[in-house]
Amino acid sequence: MISIVLLILGFLFLIKSAGFLVDGASSLAKRLKISELVIGLTVVAFGTSSPELVVNIFAAIQGNTDIAIGNILGSNTFNNLFILGISAVVFPLTVTNNTVWKEIPLNFLAAILVFILGNDQLIDKNNFPLLSRGDGLIFLSFFIVFMCYILGTLKRNDIVSEGIVTKQFGLAKSLFWIIIGLIGLFIGGKLVIDGAIFVVHKLGVSEKLIGLTIVAMGTSLPELATSVVAASKKNANIAVGNIVGSNIFNIFFILGLSSIINPLPFSANINIDAGITILASFILFISMFTGKKYLIDRWEGIFYILFYVVYVIFLINRG
Repeated sequence: MISIVLLILGFLFLIKSAGFLVDGASSLAKRLKISELVIGLTVVAFGTSSPELVVNIFAAIQGNTDIAIGNILGSNTFNNLFILGISAVVFPLTVTNNTVWKEIPLNFLAAILVFILGNDQLIDKNNFPLLSRGDGLIFLSFFIVFMCYILGTLKRNDIVSEGIVTKQFGLAKSLFWIIIGLIGLFIGGKLVIDGAIFVVHKLGVSEKLIGLTIVAMGTSLPELATSVVAASKKNANIAVGNIVGSNIFNIFFILGLSSIINPLPFSANINIDAGITILASFILFISMFTGKKYLIDRWEGIFYILFYVVYVIFLINRG
């Protein structure tokens, strides 16, 4: 009974807080005359990824490496397929040229790097397959490059969003709603995770399955709430930027930091899941050129969702 109450309270926090965050971030973008996409890739993306960060730090410290890796791979797959799928069904998402040729390919590269760096034995058979502290430093180096790229876009004069109707607040009020939104998202995500994990543990499910499904979905609920609310407000820049930015942040910063805290062993099953994450990222890129160019249409969103459902069924059958 307590777990059900936690889940309901968590969802209420997530939905309401997502509205505060999107409104505050959109208003801030307008006031600072910068692209809402940049706000989505930074403030919103990093904020909504905070549950993944907290879970992974504790998982790495406590040696729950399957949860640490599963959480990130599962979250990114959930983000790419289910969240963007639902968002596109709510409102078709028009993607900017910059995102198509820079942010989405970087999202794809991040997924490939996880597979390559986690499979040291492919290069040297004497090595044990794991994400080492050195690999973590490589991830963090890519994260620094990504942040430099974002800062570089702030200096451009051609990135101001046009034609998007957003609420207008003063600077202080915009920041206030962003902070309230982030706090609410974190609390909501924590409540949902606690309730869900309690239920799943009662069923005797493996730690790896928990990481790839319940924990990954739970920590991605802020992204889900934020992107769906943004899509319902016809704000594709934040809906897409939030997901792509979160994925990049998840791998380069969170997984990098986690593997520095405690090296993360890579099992054969994890390789399959890493491959699915790569495939999901590739599908996102390819869909930019199917149907209407640079648009994730409703039928593509439905395909994303069905693909994810099939993957979850596979995970459950694998146990």
